[in-house]
Amino acid sequence: MKLYSSIGPNPKVVRMFMAERGTSIPVQEVDALKGENRWEAHKKRNPSGTLPTLELDDGTFLAEILPICEYLEEKNGPSSLIGRTPEERAETRMWTRRIDLQIAEPSCNGFRYCEGLEYFKDRIRTIPHAAADLKQLAQDRITWLDGQMAGKQFVCGDRFSLADILLFAFLEFGAQFNQPLNTGNNNIVAWYKRVEARPSASIQQFASAPTLPVSSSAG
Repeated sequence: MKLYSSIGPNPKVVRMFMAERGTSIPVQEVDALKGENRWEAHKKRNPSGTLPTLELDDGTFLAEILPICEYLEEKNGPSSLIGRTPEERAETRMWTRRIDLQIAEPSCNGFRYCEGLEYFKDRIRTIPHAAADLKQLAQDRITWLDGQMAGKQFVCGDRFSLADILLFAFLEFGAQFNQPLNTGNNNIVAWYKRVEARPSASIQQFASAPTLPVSSSAG
């Protein structure tokens, strides 16, 4: 297998998941800042042009972070990251879906339409006037999640899971681009510090420390 990776929170989720599992796979960096993920070579691997993308042993390719993590889990045996029982797996999938749709997606689109506008405007359909509302929507759902985290160590209770990895990677990314943690969300702040202390969290989102083009109008 080979993992095609790049900058940003999506590749970090898979790399952090692999680190937690102790899984080692060759990694090939794709320079998304140069648009290599939109070049024909990568689109043959993944027609959506997204990263990360996993090349399987039979030469086929798998994209999207959650299916990649679940595939690696099934290939290497069950763990608490996704769940050892049907109930745990269902709980993990419930929370990863909520975090993905309600927090990660609006937060990232808020970034793409604002700070990242210069980079994304010629690559995807951008909606600059929606940026502030999308960021606020993500913040509203983070505050909702803060209430759900009362009395819990992790998103799925005492069990560290893929849901925690997903949430951490996207909150870390947001904090770098004008979407800081709300210090009033005490449960989330305490949770973030617990996850940040894990060795897997030290994996850098920006492996080669690139400078991402940021719109001068961002605020």
